[in-house]
Amino acid sequence: MARSARAQEEIRRFLDIGAVQVAELDLDGDEAVLRPGPGSPPVTHGEVFVLVRRGGRPVGTVLGRVPEGADPRAVLAERARAECGPAVFGEPGEPPFTSVVVATRERAGQLARALDSLLAQDHPRFEIVVVDNAPVTSETRELIERKYAERVRYVCEPVPGLAAAHNAGLDAVGGEVVAFTDDDVVADPRWLTELSAPFAADAGLGCCTGLILPARLTTPAQVLLESHGGFAKGFTPRTYDPAHPPGDEPLFPFTAGRFGSGANMAFRTAVLRSVGGFDPATGAGTAARGGDDLYGFVRVLAQGHRLRYTPYALVWHHHRETWRDLETQAYGYGAGLTAYLTAVLVNRPALLPAFLARLPRGLAHARALTAVRETEGGGTPGDHDVRTHPWPRRLSRLQRRGMLYGPAGYVKARRALRATARYKTARGAR
Repeated sequence: MARSARAQEEIRRFLDIGAVQVAELDLDGDEAVLRPGPGSPPVTHGEVFVLVRRGGRPVGTVLGRVPEGADPRAVLAERARAECGPAVFGEPGEPPFTSVVVATRERAGQLARALDSLLAQDHPRFEIVVVDNAPVTSETRELIERKYAERVRYVCEPVPGLAAAHNAGLDAVGGEVVAFTDDDVVADPRWLTELSAPFAADAGLGCCTGLILPARLTTPAQVLLESHGGFAKGFTPRTYDPAHPPGDEPLFPFTAGRFGSGANMAFRTAVLRSVGGFDPATGAGTAARGGDDLYGFVRVLAQGHRLRYTPYALVWHHHRETWRDLETQAYGYGAGLTAYLTAVLVNRPALLPAFLARLPRGLAHARALTAVRETEGGGTPGDHDVRTHPWPRRLSRLQRRGMLYGPAGYVKARRALRATARYKTARGAR
């Protein structure tokens, strides 16, 4: 098929993707409670993406179709019981005092929604710090002062970039554990307890990540992203230990994207500070385009600390909505991946031999990561084994271009930081 005809076919397939409802289903014995997802209307007939819980904890997702006139609860409960077996949980334990850092920039409406969910956490001892990153207006500061002044601390970080904002938050917090999330999420009420409790149970734990699911699947872009895994890392808890590298991860620890994502991560505060926090030349808002979270994961693992993924710590993420957003995201993911690898090797050159030893497999992994992913239909959004929609070639090409650009983007971001530092020094000398 000629390239233009193939592109037209990809556009047609993309535009044909229909909306999917989002819901939660609690299974408790013979009972089933169905609720719409955060911000969603009540469930009706049609396709529904369902988070299944047992005992309040996430255990899986299913994609069900409710026939017109049928009872959505009965249809989806039958499907969920068939696909999500019983689960046995241990108690999460007493979580330590935890600080939550939310970096934001000119998105006061989204920020308010996120803060409302964070203030509803069942965690016994926590604080919230909002970092206003390179603000253009006073909108964020005014929101905090007007609505959240007694419960949320405000910090302004003039240097642009997510890593710089996170480092400003890290400097300001007082918790034994520091958790990071984004301004475009809605946190489950148990999120912070589930994310921070593992630190009390494991003194060698340096980082914990959690589950990210879509808050809405109303546009083709949102459905396409989630049908190829989205940000989810599955429903099986897992601990990564550098003293015992996982046999099924030959690129460990450099495939940091498997560990989690920046919208749902926590660190032992002292550990993150000991590695210097995040590299400010990485992350959204810099020329590197991303990779700040991955950099943090690898630095902590390289220090000998364990990392745990827990699906019980849940946030609902508002995915970007348009095709242009997907293009930006694909390029940014590719750039952030190689930018963070560059940052790790620049800041921890002792890792270079291990990186070079893994390079051949890494190149093969990169080719697979950016391959055009076809499908024959079926599957559940968020299921990493079955895709419901093909991944367009243009997005694969953009991801590869981003990967080629990443190292140069990181160098450009470092130069920008040095220029900013020189400017501040010159102003201070006046």
